[in-house]
Amino acid sequence: MKCGFVIPVYNHGSALEDVVKNLVPFNYDIIIVDDGNDEKNKAFINDVAQKYSLVTLVTRSANGGKGQAMKDGVRKAHEMGLTHILQIDSDGQHDAGRVGYFWEQAQKHPEAIICGYPEYDKDAPKKRVNGRKVANGWIHFVTLSKDIVDAMIGFRVYPVDPYIKVLDSGTYIDSRMGYDIDILVHMYWIGVPVISEPVKVSYPSDGVSNFRYFRDTMRISGTYTRLCLGMIPRLPKLIAMKIKRNKAAKRQ
Repeated sequence: MKCGFVIPVYNHGSALEDVVKNLVPFNYDIIIVDDGNDEKNKAFINDVAQKYSLVTLVTRSANGGKGQAMKDGVRKAHEMGLTHILQIDSDGQHDAGRVGYFWEQAQKHPEAIICGYPEYDKDAPKKRVNGRKVANGWIHFVTLSKDIVDAMIGFRVYPVDPYIKVLDSGTYIDSRMGYDIDILVHMYWIGVPVISEPVKVSYPSDGVSNFRYFRDTMRISGTYTRLCLGMIPRLPKLIAMKIKRNKAAKRQ
């Protein structure tokens, strides 16, 4: 395994260095994607890129959304010969203390996605928490499985080759807030196992959120609609996968 990190950045330049500092001890490549930030945020990002030798900076000329930033970051990882990447958000909400454990699980299961699911602090917005419960019920439906506990968190280890396979397949994958859901389900559909592990998520009172409730809720709803339609021709394969999982569970 040749491992690295991908961090998409938009409007969180001031929080980026703290995130990077937590990743440097692993001595893995750190790919930062500047997703068309303003000059103030670019200054923070460029400073981090110059300060830390492990950082490779990918700069987008305009904001394309989290999904497009991740696509560019993973393609850069593939170009660099990385076999696995850990995606982590740039706002510092994810508990970086879990990074080592996620890499340990990836070493044990290199064929799988090690996908976080959130353990919220007391300040988490109730609207977001309750909305995720409904959203993840749809994920269980379109995968005929509860392997994916949460499909929206941006803290997960991916094997790079099947990720690139999905990107190169011509399948439409949302480029904005529906992306984390879309890419995870499509990789699961082609047979990539998903192992779900908890990670604490905090919502600092002075944090900057890129989530726009009405716009992004509608976009995510569109993602779920497409996945429900996409599930129909895949039903025979999904049923076969479910039977195989059940047999494996009985043997254990």
